Amino acid sequence: MKETSVIYRILVKLGIKKPIEYNSIEYLRSRGVQIGENVHILNSQIDFGHGFLVSIGDNVTLTGVIVLAHDASTQIPLGVSKVGRVVIGDNVFVGQGAIILPNTHIGNRVVIGAGAVVSKDIPDNSIAIGNPIQIVGTYDDYVARHKKQMEDRPVYHTLWSEKTWEEKEQMRRELLDGIGYDL
Repeated sequence: MKETSVIYRILVKLGIKKPIEYNSIEYLRSRGVQIGENVHILNSQIDFGHGFLVSIGDNVTLTGVIVLAHDASTQIPLGVSKVGRVVIGDNVFVGQGAIILPNTHIGNRVVIGAGAVVSKDIPDNSIAIGNPIQIVGTYDDYVARHKKQMEDRPVYHTLWSEKTWEEKEQMRRELLDGIGYDL
């Protein structure tokens, strides 16, 4: 039964059928996306028609990311779309609003900044930001810098959804002059 049919939508509303979660690992794997372990895909879109060209390693977080394995800019003049593999390595974080274009490889231990457009390969152990994307540092230096900052800046150990109003107000006060760290 198609998820767009009236009967399907009625069954979902009645709680007889569960709606399809298009961001679920299970659904994406059923579309051919190769996904490793401990992967978090939050409010992101992975190429619907060409997901089978996308590989995601272990320990990856995508937040509000668009991953494209095709580019239809050649569809009208040539009658075909360009396609290319997208490979995301292990231990990768991709920030909100980033776009990963076809025929790109993101190495292991990489952070891609919010809003970046990944239009070329990003090597292992990199921090990359911007449009056009630029490598601005190493993953190792990034982790070491924040580990050191945690010695002097506030660190919060209660999950955001479990914080009391008092804890939230404390965070507001303590973060007026800089960043802190939260679970």
